[in-house]
Amino acid sequence: MTIFLAVALVVLLVVLLRSTVLGGADRWIEKNFEASSYGLPPREALDSERPGPRAPEHRARERQAVADAAWQGDWKPAARYVREAGDDWDARWDRLELLQHVAGTDSAWLDTWRAAEPGSCDAATLHASLTVHRAWAIRGSGFVNEVQASDMQRFRAMLPAAIEEARQAALLDPADPGPWVVMVTAARGAQYGHAQFKPLWEGLVARAPHHYEGHWQALQYWCAKWFGSNRRMMRFARQAVRKAPAGSPLAGIYLHALSELSARSSAVSVPVTPVTRGLLKRTAASFEQVAPDDERLPLLRHLLAHYMLQSMMYGPALEQFRLIGPWCGAEPWRKAGNPVMAFETARGRAVKLSRARPTSTVQGHGMAR
Repeated sequence: MTIFLAVALVVLLVVLLRSTVLGGADRWIEKNFEASSYGLPPREALDSERPGPRAPEHRARERQAVADAAWQGDWKPAARYVREAGDDWDARWDRLELLQHVAGTDSAWLDTWRAAEPGSCDAATLHASLTVHRAWAIRGSGFVNEVQASDMQRFRAMLPAAIEEARQAALLDPADPGPWVVMVTAARGAQYGHAQFKPLWEGLVARAPHHYEGHWQALQYWCAKWFGSNRRMMRFARQAVRKAPAGSPLAGIYLHALSELSARSSAVSVPVTPVTRGLLKRTAASFEQVAPDDERLPLLRHLLAHYMLQSMMYGPALEQFRLIGPWCGAEPWRKAGNPVMAFETARGRAVKLSRARPTSTVQGHGMAR
């Protein structure tokens, strides 16, 4: 028997075993599962509108005030909002992304800001990023053969200009990784080969080695549908887990890579290997050090619970469901068409297959606390 046939046989046996086990668990869920008996919110409390709790009220008010001021023509609160993030580059990028959405509706205030402060790296970076997103909006998310030739032409004409804008922005503040995130984002659409992409990536990580959005954009570059392969993408994702510093959700890049891998083909599933399980455990441990109010965390926990289940890590998956609480408006469950049902089934499988015992005390529910 060749190695290929041996591996194929092992995979087939795992799939058959998983199907048999899950079938039995699903019958138990239908007849016997009571979530509240296992420290989980009851089914009637599940919320499919959101992946996690709303942002704190003070944070929501601050964002709305910045947006309202901009739409009324006052750019100064926006400029101050970004500056106040200091050299927390992830937070600074998140604030620029908010302003990008604001400018997507009306960018007159941004033009005024750039004219008033031509030396502002923030304003220049924001404009370059806005140009990239406008280009992608023209192209759309379809495959190349689904995009009209005129739209593709406009798309490809806008990206080099956006990259040049970002290069100029980088000169205004050499320490700021923001312009480099824009360049890394635009690179795949601009058809940059590996030799062109490498200095952009090196420029970014030299300034912010653990930049979350920068890593997410680079992951897209290295995936098979752009300029990489499944192997290169997964290698990049594993490196992100290993270098994630305390307090950063960077390990979540690995979960996005698994999502990309699964999306490539329905025949591709998460490999049930010691390496995969080890990385998922390491990701979970990393998340324990992330601030509970980090708004990226809820979505990542949903993905983590989902891939732990696929990897037959039922006990650890159950712990993630307890941390998630009642929120089920996330992609792993939405794509099934009925997120409440999909989420309930996943929780029930984690309970049944981990052989969890009913809890005797009432618990708070995860991120709702």
